[in-house]
Amino acid sequence: MDNQKNFKPYIPAEKVTPELTVTSIIMGILLAVIFGAANAYLGLRVGMTVSASIPAAVIAMGVIRVIMRKNSILESNVVQTIGSAGESLAAGAIFTLPALFLWAKDGVMDKPGILEITLIALLGGLLGVFFMVPLRNALIVREHGTLPYPEGTACAEVLLAGENGGSNASTVFAGMGFAALFKFIIDGIKAVPGEISLKIKGYSGEIGTQIYPAVMSVGYICGPRISSYMFAGGVLSWLVLIPLVVLFGAGTILYPETTVTIGELFADGGASAIWSNYIRYIGAGALAAGGIISLVKSLPLIVRTFKDSIKAMKGGSSLDLSRTAQDINTKIVLIAIAILTLLVWLVPAIPVTLLGAIIVVIFGFFFATVSSRMVGLVGSSNNPVSGMAIATLLVATLILKFTGSSGAVGMRSAIAIGSIICIVAAISGDTSQDLKTGYLLGATPKKQQIGEIIGVVAAALAIGGTLYLLDKAWGFGSAELAAPQATLMKMIVEGVMEGNLPWGLVFIGVFIAIVAEIIGIPVLPFAIGIYLPVHLNACIMVGGLVRLAFDKMKKREENEKKAIINDGILFCSGMIAGEGLVGIVLAILAVFGLDQLIDISKYISLPEPFSSITGLLFFGIIVLTLLMFSVWKKRKTK
Repeated sequence: MDNQKNFKPYIPAEKVTPELTVTSIIMGILLAVIFGAANAYLGLRVGMTVSASIPAAVIAMGVIRVIMRKNSILESNVVQTIGSAGESLAAGAIFTLPALFLWAKDGVMDKPGILEITLIALLGGLLGVFFMVPLRNALIVREHGTLPYPEGTACAEVLLAGENGGSNASTVFAGMGFAALFKFIIDGIKAVPGEISLKIKGYSGEIGTQIYPAVMSVGYICGPRISSYMFAGGVLSWLVLIPLVVLFGAGTILYPETTVTIGELFADGGASAIWSNYIRYIGAGALAAGGIISLVKSLPLIVRTFKDSIKAMKGGSSLDLSRTAQDINTKIVLIAIAILTLLVWLVPAIPVTLLGAIIVVIFGFFFATVSSRMVGLVGSSNNPVSGMAIATLLVATLILKFTGSSGAVGMRSAIAIGSIICIVAAISGDTSQDLKTGYLLGATPKKQQIGEIIGVVAAALAIGGTLYLLDKAWGFGSAELAAPQATLMKMIVEGVMEGNLPWGLVFIGVFIAIVAEIIGIPVLPFAIGIYLPVHLNACIMVGGLVRLAFDKMKKREENEKKAIINDGILFCSGMIAGEGLVGIVLAILAVFGLDQLIDISKYISLPEPFSSITGLLFFGIIVLTLLMFSVWKKRKTK
């Protein structure tokens, strides 16, 4: 409480500066759509998304402060507030909604309509914002100094650094251009292979790496620790489990209705075929167990958070009527929540019953509270959104099954409920971080909350088309778009509704996760590593190693009392955005059959080993460029 009383924001409450302007709204909407689409593509490929707040902030500074010559830090803050909503909504949507496309591919049901996807995303996003509004005073203001909100605080520091001495927007744009060029060369004209593999003669395991700047960027941003856990999971699945399946089951018939043996399957499709038919179920079991374990471990904090938040709200709102204490009116918030809940039930395009709408409200508010506090303590990256979605799906599917909603109808309803809750949790966490940034800078909370609503609407209108485009181009569950979380959600609902999962493989994954937890390995990154191809994990690991090299260099420089500035994070954020955007462009070309016109591999194809050597050369260029952008300001500031 003392921290709250003594706190002074950067812009005093009595000073009014531009915030929610036409410029900030237009820029924010553009960034919400761009980062939403890019993160949707990234998340469906690697099962992880990255925060868009900081890159959105530096782009805003670059345009507003450098190009437009305006000294308006709160305007830049609104841009990142609107822009980051797109990334969070995309994260919540891609973890669940592609399951409906996967069922459509299996012939279980029709594909969801774009209107259905848009409304689910829109209602979930708006509920996430409105659930967070009454929590702002309790979590952001009253617990200032207790809840650090790492990403929100970091974003405020970036904006303040720009205010005090220029912008790093050029670094973000450089990353975008670099990755866009490489993506086009690898997957557009296909002049360089996107993957290099090493197979050992007489051994059925396989190792290799992808050659994509965005994938390496994930490792750099996550750091060496998380990257190593993911890589360890990949090594276990591709160099241990796959060889064991082939070794002990070579003569086993794969499916009772066929005569295909595991040995024949491996001979025909290699390690990838064994992964597709066996390892992904083990990985799904490990992912589900990891999500539940993270949720169970958080239960004491969850219960305490919920009690404290309710108690704080009941304790009476602050009588502070200053600009920096203005929220959206509580009556408007309650009316909006009531209307949104009715829409979840009554809108024909959303397959949710009255019981489902009640589940959405109860779980939605509970997990919004949990998510808002969890990101304040451990950051958005460690927020167990997947665990919340799994818990919701399990409960919702069981309730629906026991109340007669079974089969395709019940499965569709369960995913719709799970999607809304997942989006609520993701948006609540993002809103919390943004409001923390605004609290430190002296923003008007009401204007930020309106900005979040604008960002949610813009991203929701774009996400349906994005999912349809990506599914049409490559298909979810394919090598290009593995969609690990959505596949897991699909398996959970099927397992409860129909009981047709290979439970033996799933339980192997569950017990691997339990062993990992016992020996102190974070289960979720390890389980994602088991599920995803090792080539992808290896590329992430290299990004983590580059970050490790920088961190050691930084430590040495600090000991020598020298300054070293890390532009690698901003460069990586730009690379993720650039590659994601080119991925969307290539998807459009593939849908219209134009991708073949730019494919030169059918005319010029390098034989082995020259193809792999070329790939390694490009891989080395990415590594060296990332290293250069991590330390280039060190040379500049000497």
